[in-house]
Amino acid sequence: MKLNNTQIKQIDAQIQRLIKSGSYYGKLYQEMGIDGIDSQEAFEALPFSSKEDLRNAYPLGIQAVPDEEVVRIHSSSGTTGKPVIIPYTEKDVNDWAIMFARCYETAGITSQDRIQITPGYGLWTAGIGFQAGCEKLGAMAIPMGPGNTEKQLQMMMDLKSTVITATSSYALLLSEEITKRDLKDKICLKKGVIGSERWSDKMRDSIRKGLGIELYDIYGLTEIYGPGIGISCEHENGMHYWDDYIYLEIIDPVTGKPVPDGEEGEIVITTLVKEGAPLIRFRTHDISRILPGECDCGSKYPRIDIIKGRSDDMFKVHGVNMFPSQIEDLIQNVDGVSSEYSVTIAHDEEINKDIMIVTIEAEGRVNFENTAKKITELFRSMINITPKITVVPIGTLPRSEKKTKRVIDYRYKNES
Repeated sequence: MKLNNTQIKQIDAQIQRLIKSGSYYGKLYQEMGIDGIDSQEAFEALPFSSKEDLRNAYPLGIQAVPDEEVVRIHSSSGTTGKPVIIPYTEKDVNDWAIMFARCYETAGITSQDRIQITPGYGLWTAGIGFQAGCEKLGAMAIPMGPGNTEKQLQMMMDLKSTVITATSSYALLLSEEITKRDLKDKICLKKGVIGSERWSDKMRDSIRKGLGIELYDIYGLTEIYGPGIGISCEHENGMHYWDDYIYLEIIDPVTGKPVPDGEEGEIVITTLVKEGAPLIRFRTHDISRILPGECDCGSKYPRIDIIKGRSDDMFKVHGVNMFPSQIEDLIQNVDGVSSEYSVTIAHDEEINKDIMIVTIEAEGRVNFENTAKKITELFRSMINITPKITVVPIGTLPRSEKKTKRVIDYRYKNES
C-alpha cells in the first residue's frame, strides 16, 4: 500500500521534528544527510528503526519535545536488556484514546457497556490504554488489572460486566474457571477484546464457547502508542488499522524490501502525527500481510491479517527452523486436543544431542498414547522432526494471567 500525499507531508514533518529536537534519530538523520522526504522512493530509502535503537537511546534519547511537554512515559514489557522508555505528550495521549475508542466502536461496543479491564497498569501500556479508550467512548470502566481471579469473577457478576478485555491466556483461564464453577448463566458478558499475544483458532474457539461471547483481536505495541492502533470487526476478516495515525508496510524480514499487498512479511510502522517520540519505519517483528480490497463491514480503514507470529520467535532443533504457529497449526485438527501446549528444549551432554519435548493437553475421552503417536507422525511429516510427545489431561499445564510462554529453551540458559 503506497503513501498518499498527506502521509508523505506528515512523515516529512516528523523528520523535521526529529532533526530540530536533536534527539537520537534527529542526530542519526543529520549524520546520514537526511533532511526529509517527498516521494515513496525517498521514504523507502530511509533506514529502519528498531528496538535496539531505543535501548541505545535509553532513557529518553528518543524524546523529540521539551520536558515540559511530556505528560507521561511508558515502558515496554521486555525481560532482557535495558528497558525501552517512550515519552508521550498530551496530544499523544489524546490521540491514543481516540484510536482506542474507535477500536471499541468497531467492535460494536457503546457507552451503554461496562468494560472489565484485566491487563496490567503501571509502566505497561495495556491497562491504561483500555481505560482511556473506554472513558473517551463514555462507557463504564471497571479497572481490575491482572490476577485475583476470585475478585474478577465476583465483580463480573455483581457489576454485570458486558465486555472483557484481556490477553488470550487470561481469557482462557477465566473461561475455564467460569465453566468449572458453573457460572455461565450468572455473567452478562457479550464481547471480548483480546490482545498482546498470538492465539490459535483452537484457543479462540475454547474462549468463545466457554464465555459465550463475540471475540475481537486488538493490535498495538508500546513503541507505537500501545494497543489500540487496530482491531478486527464483526466479519473477522483481518484487523482494521488507523491510517490517519500510522503508515504500515509489510517487508521481507530477510531482505528488508517491501512485498506486494497480500504477501506475508514483517510489519513495519511509521507514526504520522506522534509528538513525544516519533518513529519512522519501526520494525515490529510481527508477521502479517496487508489484505487488499474493502471489508464487508464498509469501513474505509485498511486491514492487515491477524498476527501470524513473530520473525524473532523462531527456534532451531536438529537443523530445522520452527515457529510456535507451526505447532498450533499442526495440533489444530487433532481430535480431543486442546489449544494448550508447551515446548521444552535442552542439550543432552551424554549423547551430545538436542532433545525436544512437547507437552500437549487433551480431553479424557481420547487415548493419550494413540494421540501422542498421531502427533508424533504429524511432526515427522509436516515439520521433519521427531520430538518426544507427552499428552496430559486438560488443566495440567500452568495458566497465565498475562502472556503464556510456550517455548522454554534451556540450551542457552547458562551462556554468558
